[in-house]
Amino acid sequence: MTETLILAAILIPCLIVAIVFHEVAHGWTALALGDPTAKEQRRLSLNPIRHVDPVGTLLVPGALALLGGPVFGWAKPVPVRKNRLDNPRNGMMAVAAAGPATNLVLAAVGAVVLGLVAASLVAPPAGAMEWLLTGINYFIVINIFLALFNLLPIPPFDGSHIVEGLLPRSMAAQYARLQQIGMFLLIALIAITWAFPDSGVIENVVLPPVEWLREKYLTLALWIAGG
Repeated sequence: MTETLILAAILIPCLIVAIVFHEVAHGWTALALGDPTAKEQRRLSLNPIRHVDPVGTLLVPGALALLGGPVFGWAKPVPVRKNRLDNPRNGMMAVAAAGPATNLVLAAVGAVVLGLVAASLVAPPAGAMEWLLTGINYFIVINIFLALFNLLPIPPFDGSHIVEGLLPRSMAAQYARLQQIGMFLLIALIAITWAFPDSGVIENVVLPPVEWLREKYLTLALWIAGG
């Protein structure tokens, strides 16, 4: 039980950092492309309090970690007004892509840190050092998972905005209507994942590319450690 609590104490801060940077990236990209809404509402801050959703950022990932399920969550979405963007169609795609791209950069940073820490070891890791390496590994995986999970073309995930921008305008208008039931789709996906861990949504769609990318990042870490 103690190890489970320690693991949850490691996972939740990693998830909060990943989510906060993800959301702030949306806001900064929107600002750069003409929409200052996030700035006006003081959401361009790395202060977690401005972004944390008690259920999505704490309760759900904490429960999933304790139950041994795939850990994911969400924050309060950074407000973006499509009509204020200089180029609403392309701008919304860029804003949506900024979040996952930031998580992939954070995963790369984690891999570099992991390599540097591993290079400094003079003995097999134990105690606090072992937990540190575990935390960095989870930080890498969480950021990769959050990036790819958000790229699913299901409203309200970022992937849905990218797909909407790529579709012909007539089809995009119909696809956009799914945003109205996006929260219900999200709740349904969480419920299925929670009740049926082997349902295949995570294992067959998200986890294979997550594992592939994780191997690439760990290769980078090993290269740094060996250098």
